[in-house]
Amino acid sequence: MQKNGHGSPPHRRHRATALMCAALVAAMVGAAYAAVPLYRLLCQVTGFGGTPRVASKPSATVLDRTIVVRFDANVAPGLAWRFEPVEQTATVRIGENALAFYRATNPTDRPVHGTATYNVFPEQAAPYFNKLQCFCFTEQVLAPGGSVEMPVSFFVDPQIVGDKDAGSTTHITLSYTFYPVEPKPGFASPGPDAAKPAGGDGTGTRQERSNRAG
Repeated sequence: MQKNGHGSPPHRRHRATALMCAALVAAMVGAAYAAVPLYRLLCQVTGFGGTPRVASKPSATVLDRTIVVRFDANVAPGLAWRFEPVEQTATVRIGENALAFYRATNPTDRPVHGTATYNVFPEQAAPYFNKLQCFCFTEQVLAPGGSVEMPVSFFVDPQIVGDKDAGSTTHITLSYTFYPVEPKPGFASPGPDAAKPAGGDGTGTRQERSNRAG
């Protein structure tokens, strides 16, 4: 029987196609992980996509008008954490510096690293939602079986009341999504008794930290 000289056998062609598809998927996944911090930086600076601003100092004005802030928590596929707000909602005065907490738990038997992206809804209120400090500013790592409460300090800019689109806002949702990240080279992973998040001092009770933030 004469061999076909115009191509490889079908199984070789199929294997080559499968390898190409696998390489493409791996490249897309890598690009997606790299895009998370870049997208977050862009949104922080511009307020694009419902991302709140980062403030350097608290508001100097506090209004009598209040607004309800709802706290939302999500975990991306591939991150084996339990992540939730300690309190579902908070009623704050516009311009008042407030403090909220989220709880993260690592139920696995190994250290797990994560980083959070965040959004505010409705989007027209995002430019007026300002963060002073947040666990989302740095990468977090949880020890095996570790659990930690992580604070976010924020205020709603009083200028929101003069915005024709956002001025009537009565409820704001602050939403976080944690993504898995690979440990940096040379990073010393914490032991099972180290539940403190990276980037935070972890000192004092929640009430003591709330008092200091106020």
